[in-house]
Amino acid sequence: MARSLHPLFDAIASARNEQELQLAIMDTVGKHFGVQRSGIYLLNDPSRLTEINVQSIPEACVAHNPVLGYVVERHVPAHEGLVLPPGDWKQLCPRHDHEHVMTGPIVSGGRLVGTVNFTRMSGTPAFDTHDIADLSALCLHLSAKFATLQTQPTRLTSPLASRLTPRELEIAELVAQGLTNVEIGAALWIQPNSVKQALKRMFRKLEVSTRAQLVAQLQSVLASRPVL
Repeated sequence: MARSLHPLFDAIASARNEQELQLAIMDTVGKHFGVQRSGIYLLNDPSRLTEINVQSIPEACVAHNPVLGYVVERHVPAHEGLVLPPGDWKQLCPRHDHEHVMTGPIVSGGRLVGTVNFTRMSGTPAFDTHDIADLSALCLHLSAKFATLQTQPTRLTSPLASRLTPRELEIAELVAQGLTNVEIGAALWIQPNSVKQALKRMFRKLEVSTRAQLVAQLQSVLASRPVL
């Protein structure tokens, strides 16, 4: 029996901002595709879009990931079986939780603005044509939603908010929710060390030294964002 995509489409349609777009559908996506890891990575700095390369997307197993490269170049979903001969992927990426990988593009204004990424562990089946077809439909809805969100006026006018990048504000909101660096990294599809380094920059920008002080400084800013 075919799996229904409508729960995914409904989750996308109900998202009110980029963070909800990343967080709200992850459980639904994971169950639909039967994956152990999944995530959305959005590029928040438009100046990087014209020179995007494989290395700029986190969670690449190797410096030059051919699956990501294929998606970046063609703006179509791909898994390792479409790009590489049988067995070659595991020579590039030995991680047991990346036994099989699948990535799809999020496109807006003719440019790649993000990717949606899935991995399966050792002992699980490879991604197939049905997965690619479903991911293609998912990427269409994600791309359309992201384009809509980009046209909405920002609600953050605080001088404090202007010191931080959109990604740093996302991290701050998750800090306020009590998440650890590991949990924040999983939610935003970045490495825990990237979260740690981002927090260091945020501490310097806001002239604070603890997570509690960071949240206190941004309390009014975070309160103005939609509640997840």
